Parts: sequence; C-alpha cells; structure tokens
Amino acid sequence: LSINHLAKGEQVTIFIQQLNRNMSVFFFVNTLILLLITKVDCRSWRPESQLRDAFLRDFVNSNNVPTTGSSTLSSTPGFSDDVSRGGHATVKALEETVDKITSPNQDIPKQEENIKTLNMNVEIKSRSKRKPISESKKIAMKLKNRNHTNIRRKVMHAAFGVGFALLNHFIPKGKFVPGMAVLSAATLLMELLRYKKGFHWMNTALHATLGSSLRKHEMEGKFTGSFYFFVGVTITAALYPTTCATLGILQLALADPSASYFGRHTRHVYWSRIGNGLGGFGRNKGILGFLGGALFCFPFNYQMLSRATFPVAPAQSSIYAASIALGLAGAFADLAVPTPALTLPNKILGKRVPPFHVDDNFVVPIFSAYAATHIFKRLGWDPDAIKLSKLFWL
Repeated sequence: LSINHLAKGEQVTIFIQQLNRNMSVFFFVNTLILLLITKVDCRSWRPESQLRDAFLRDFVNSNNVPTTGSSTLSSTPGFSDDVSRGGHATVKALEETVDKITSPNQDIPKQEENIKTLNMNVEIKSRSKRKPISESKKIAMKLKNRNHTNIRRKVMHAAFGVGFALLNHFIPKGKFVPGMAVLSAATLLMELLRYKKGFHWMNTALHATLGSSLRKHEMEGKFTGSFYFFVGVTITAALYPTTCATLGILQLALADPSASYFGRHTRHVYWSRIGNGLGGFGRNKGILGFLGGALFCFPFNYQMLSRATFPVAPAQSSIYAASIALGLAGAFADLAVPTPALTLPNKILGKRVPPFHVDDNFVVPIFSAYAATHIFKRLGWDPDAIKLSKLFWL
C-alpha cells in the first residue's frame, strides 16, 4: 500500500512540474503578444531618473536651444554638440519647467499646457538671436517644387516659346543670334550674382516679375530655367536653317509643357512610368506624358507645314509624317532629360563651379531642330528652301 501511495505522489509531483512549465510558457507568450499589440518598444524603457534628462534632451534638440555649460545635461555624451546650434534660452533655465512637465503627480492636460508654454517661451527668446533668413529663402518658402502642376509656369513657357519663335522667324539671323547671345550672357551674370551679398535685390525683382511661375529650387541655389531657355534658343538659331530652328523652338514651346502636364496627370499609371531610367535616361518620366506631348504638337506642326511654301508641293502624307515626327522628336528630347536633373559637382579639381545642370529648355530646341533638318532631307525637302507662313498657323 505504501509503495502505491509513493508512486501516486511521484506522479502528482511530475504533473505539478509540467503544469509550472506550461504556465511559464503561457505567461511568456501572453506577454509577448501584449507587447506586439501595444507596440511597446522595450528599448525605450528607462529608469525614472533618466526620464527627465531624456525629455529635456529631445526638447532642446527640436528647438535648437544652446547650453551654457552650467547644466548637468551639458556633460551628457554627445549632448553639448546637439544644443550648440543657436537660440537664446539655456538648458539650465528650462530645467525647472521640465521638472513640472515630467512630474508624475501632474495630470495630462496640465502637462500639455506647460509644454505649449515652454515652446512659446523658447520661440520668443530665440527669435532675436536667430541667423537672419536670406531674401531668396524667404521667397522659396512661398514657391512650389517641381512635383506640382504649375499651370501659370506652363502657359508662360509656351507664350515665351512662341514669341521667340516669331522673333527668329522675322529677324534676320545676323541680328537675332547676337541679340540672344547678349541676353543669355546677361542672364548668366544675374544668376551668378543674385545669391551674393549685396545682390539679393535681384531675387526680389525676379520674384516680382515672374511670381509663382518660379520653382522652389530656383531660389535655393539653382539657376532658373530662363537661362537655359535663352541659351537653347541662341544655339538653335545659330546652328540650323531658319525654318528648322523656328520649328525646333516651337517644339520647346509646346512639347515641353504639354508632356509635363500629361505626365503629371498619368503618374498613377504605374506601367507607364520609367522609374530610375537607363543610366539616368528618362528617370521619373512617363511614356504617356511623352505620347501626350507628341500628339499635342501634331496639329500645330501640321497647320504650319500646310501653310508653308515649298519649291515643289509635297504630298499630304508627307506633311502628316513630318508633323508627327517633329512632335515625337520634341517629346522624346523632353523625355530624355532625367528628373531630378544631372548637375555638376560643387567642386572640380578643388575649385567651386556654378550649379549648371542638364535642362530640357536647353536640350529640346536643339534636338528638335536637328531632327527637323534630317526629317526634311529624308522626305526630299530642302530645309533652306521651305518658307513658313508669316503668321505660322494662319
């Protein structure tokens, strides 16, 4: 009988040991699930003595408040570097307020009120000691970046493009090219000076003239698109026959903004996006934008060629082919320029260089005029003998 009782006692002991292990696993799993659900980061658990310093460090870093070295936090590793970026209030002056904010005896609404008061005090005290913001940065805060559809910029781009095409059409090359060269040189001089001390008034004048058609990066150290626009028109007019140059400038006026517009409005069609491109080619551009720009140019090109004077009247099919080919050339040149643009490094051989970059305002007219010359020759037309109508489409 005693042997049977002993065996039963051992079974009970083994059962209790197994139950303890199972309960330990159960509580461990429940604790793990609870942590995952509440998204608690175990690394953020700190002793209560560190909570005040951690709060103060985060606050000071987010408000650019310097330390005078009198605070106990000044000796914290890496902290003195974090708080040496400007302002007026010191860490020591904030510690008393932080003690109130982090007090465990204070209710949440009162803590939030104290935090707002602390933010206001730091803002008021540090405002007078901040480094003054340059005029260009003030203007940049009002402008939009290239990710926004800037209709005003596109309309102005098209208007200037058609205007320069008309000037190239009417003014003899011997006068138009030197005039454009002077305009391009003056624009380059402005671009090089307007970020320097004493010339910030140029940015104010530029913003007053062009307004919201400017982009944010054009007031953050980059050249405006106007410089590349003028240089592109100058080189196009100098290198190619007048008719081909005029058509090339018109592709800049029409294909560039229309391709950008259609590309912006079809960016959600993922299969049409090029992504990183091929060695930068077409980066962040879209196939649908390219096709939209080409089709937009087609009726304008067709109307101009239909009204043009040829030594021998061309076939209607040839005019159709030339019109669509010109539109494709202009849209392709716009597609080829990556976004963001390829930019020169800040220094070459230890010397600072201007922030030149590859711009579609420069590439599109030159490539389009080149394409027009070869399209005409392919169709058996003499580029120098074709004369456009005085009013282009009329």
